[in-house]
Amino acid sequence: MTRYLRPRTLEEALALRAESPDLTILAGGTDVYPVRTHRTAWFEPHGRDMLDLSAVPELGGIIAGAEGTRIGATATWSAIAGAALPPAFEVLKQASRQVGGVQIQNRGTVGGNLCNASPAADGVPPLLALDAQVELASLRGRRRLPLGEFVLGNRRTALAVDEILVALHVPPQAETARSTFLKLGARAYLVISIASVAAVIATDAAGRIASVTIALGACSAVPQRLTGLEERLVGLAATPALAETVSAEDLATLSPIDDVRASAGYRREAALVLVRRALAGLLSSQMEVAA
Repeated sequence: MTRYLRPRTLEEALALRAESPDLTILAGGTDVYPVRTHRTAWFEPHGRDMLDLSAVPELGGIIAGAEGTRIGATATWSAIAGAALPPAFEVLKQASRQVGGVQIQNRGTVGGNLCNASPAADGVPPLLALDAQVELASLRGRRRLPLGEFVLGNRRTALAVDEILVALHVPPQAETARSTFLKLGARAYLVISIASVAAVIATDAAGRIASVTIALGACSAVPQRLTGLEERLVGLAATPALAETVSAEDLATLSPIDDVRASAGYRREAALVLVRRALAGLLSSQMEVAA
């Protein structure tokens, strides 16, 4: 008979995870239950034990301070959208409001979104743009990895069989940093991204770009940063016209696929338009702040 396990402490959860590495981990359930229902409908056996992490206090909460921001793995999208966070986190808040509908946002967790590791996961590009690290724990100890080294491919992560994702850690952001998240889908809500972009820009006293991070989702096997474009933009005058200098060559590292939602060619064009729009909007707002 399938066991349903609901530990009350992280230590208990890690012990259960070490004892049975093939446990199905449950956080918000917004991915787990649809998969189980689908398999049941097709008479596929799915008898793995369930490890429910929703009662472990250490896995929740959002704390922002001088040393950075900690987001617990079981923090919901609604909690993130409503949290008091610095302006740079607007990119993550905007993404939080576009993950499914309100019911999904109330149940779905940031940790579940990352561990599910979909190429179109809306939570990954904003966190990549914020230079987030993941904190992983097991009975062997704890470790941190940059998010870009954690998500390895479609449904693949660097999570070891005895580990649990505990939290995300975002370093302090520049006071001048502003951010945005844009997503293209067949409709506004309850839709999987065809392409998405997350961007964070900070300017210096001279009105030049001091730092910029740009991440794209749904356009490669894993969401990825446009590091070449970022390096090219640093030091340039922060004017909206700069957005039009972005070309297809700046997005050459992307490797989109053809699927039922869009062709690879359409994704490339959509990604270019989204990057230009994101940069134009942010650079316009930076000029207003400077004025």
